[in-house]
Amino acid sequence: MDIVVIGGGAAGMMAAVAAAGAESSAASGNQVFLIEKNEKLGKKLFITGKGRCNVTNACEVEDFFQNVMEHAKFLYSAVYGFDNRAVMDFFENAGCPLKVERGQRVFPKSDHSSDIIRALERELGRLGVHVLLNTEVRRLRTIPVENGAEAGSSKGGKKKLTCRAGISAIELYDRRTRRKSEMNADRLIVATGGCSYVLTGSTGDGYRFAAECGHSIIPTMPALVPFAVKEDWCHALQGLSLKNVQVSVELDGRQIYNDFGEMLFTHYGVSGPLILSASSHYVHQPGRAGNGTARLLIDLKPALTQEQLDKRILREFDENKNKQFKNVINSLFPAKLVPVMPVLAKIDAGKRVNEITREERERFVRTIKCMELTITGVRDYDEAVITKGGVATSEVSSSTMESRLVRGLYFAGEVLDLDALTGGFNLQIAWSTGYLAGISAAC
Repeated sequence: MDIVVIGGGAAGMMAAVAAAGAESSAASGNQVFLIEKNEKLGKKLFITGKGRCNVTNACEVEDFFQNVMEHAKFLYSAVYGFDNRAVMDFFENAGCPLKVERGQRVFPKSDHSSDIIRALERELGRLGVHVLLNTEVRRLRTIPVENGAEAGSSKGGKKKLTCRAGISAIELYDRRTRRKSEMNADRLIVATGGCSYVLTGSTGDGYRFAAECGHSIIPTMPALVPFAVKEDWCHALQGLSLKNVQVSVELDGRQIYNDFGEMLFTHYGVSGPLILSASSHYVHQPGRAGNGTARLLIDLKPALTQEQLDKRILREFDENKNKQFKNVINSLFPAKLVPVMPVLAKIDAGKRVNEITREERERFVRTIKCMELTITGVRDYDEAVITKGGVATSEVSSSTMESRLVRGLYFAGEVLDLDALTGGFNLQIAWSTGYLAGISAAC
């Protein structure tokens, strides 16, 4: 039996390893092919975690599901069958030592994502997987059936079809020789990723394949992505990183996100770990996020209550009565923030602190505790870590990752309508769904 995996990313490589390593493959002599249109495997994996690759998260498995934005129950079989501990054991046994850092984030000890890719490549070689690089899948061929036949081997949710029952072959295009060819595919795993980081090859091919086979595609949006904001003064803070701040997001007056951590100002708005997580909550709002009024609120001094902060500022003012306001607040903020804060608080920067009124001081305190920005939207796919949306999970068996519509067709990774917060959770989805699809296809 020929098992073909489309996509040489995290989910695809793991699917190929699982399919080739399954006991059923060894017994029946399955041939496993991994097809990648780039010149090498793992191009997106190489840049994840700023090149360090946050492999997974060492949290309790039950806590993992709290970080999945939607359809967490769909992942139960996949994750419990190949959880974060199994992923860590896999890479350790494949010769890539790991370490656990703050927030239970797991990285290779070397801090090089290339070591994760090499570990997978070694396993692919050891198991005899045939890797075809620079090879693009142009089209899937399906087996026609009589009207009324049913497809799919998973329980429940079967959908009556009139034109297809299974995969027969795929059309290929060699990007080096520019030659077309065809390959048999008894079982096919689509692990082509989403739309984020287009330069790595994530161009949404899997959505087209799935749609051509009758699957529903949930509309996609960039997720884990920076925010664009309205205020011009934000641009003056470009490059400024703030640690230990509290960030909340309100949409139409309702708080949809609140957390503590690190953020970054950019030439277009804001980014950083806090903002990326906030954006996923934002794009998952009912309807298309951004139709309403969205506000980003930043507490620059979350460790202090408003009253405690007011007392601290009063002390600063008493000790520096004859100094200008802009010179006194130097000790409170990073240098880039100093010229911006008087403007936001509507206080003359050259005013002596002994002339500042109580009303002005209270306004300054409120500005520190609630710096406000207007969110105009999110950046595009080129800056998104992952894609929200994709192949509808209701049309895929959660126990096998097989299509409920087409026999022998499986999905894994970001091509599915699955996404999670930062911290290694999205890669865990890729490993778990890839593994389940691989062993299921080999049966």
